[in-house]
Amino acid sequence: MSAATTPERESLASVLGGRKGAVDASLPPLAFVIGWLLGGSSIGWGAVAAIAAAVLVGAFRIFREHTLRASRNAVVSLAAVVVAALVALHTGRAQDFFLIQLLSNVASALLWAASAAVRWPLLAVVVGLLLGQKTRWRKDPALLHAYSLASLTWSGQYLVRVAVYLPLWWSGQLVALGVARTVLTWPLQALTIAVSGWVLYRALPEGHPGLRLDERPPEAEAEAEREMAPPDKGD
Repeated sequence: MSAATTPERESLASVLGGRKGAVDASLPPLAFVIGWLLGGSSIGWGAVAAIAAAVLVGAFRIFREHTLRASRNAVVSLAAVVVAALVALHTGRAQDFFLIQLLSNVASALLWAASAAVRWPLLAVVVGLLLGQKTRWRKDPALLHAYSLASLTWSGQYLVRVAVYLPLWWSGQLVALGVARTVLTWPLQALTIAVSGWVLYRALPEGHPGLRLDERPPEAEAEAEREMAPPDKGD
């Protein structure tokens, strides 16, 4: 395929996006730390501040977007904050507000790595759904291989968070946990998207169309195969 006919490859960042959600997710933990500080190391005040922040962020997104997806995300985010607050209140340790976040990053690192190992890379699953191509990528060995390598980059993202969060949580450094949670949310996610996109396209052969494969219906593909087949010797 010549350079003139090679389709322009779509960037991974343009497909995934996600900045608003990542920024929103960092606000309740930050509010928890601020509430804890202003309340004289009170977990209760920290919990109230975090839940209030989650409610305000969710209400803002619902008001701005007016979509079922925004409502669902708001409810899920609020539930996660409430559970995190309850864990901290139950244990009496403020750093345990971040315990679920720590464990979820451990699980995510393992899941993303395992998905690449079994040749069902999660990055491919997510992008395939967003592009409406479902599992078409599995029919392209080059794209499957590239997605597998790029998914390992996402696993590395979660390992970085675990490496930072774990010692801070273990030593009870709440303020440092809040700062780390903020810094390692959107900035790290943006870096991961950029690096995984670079890895993905570096692994693809020259001339490959990229994320969007041929979207012809099965009937059209079958017709194209018949046209390319050699003529019957009996004709």
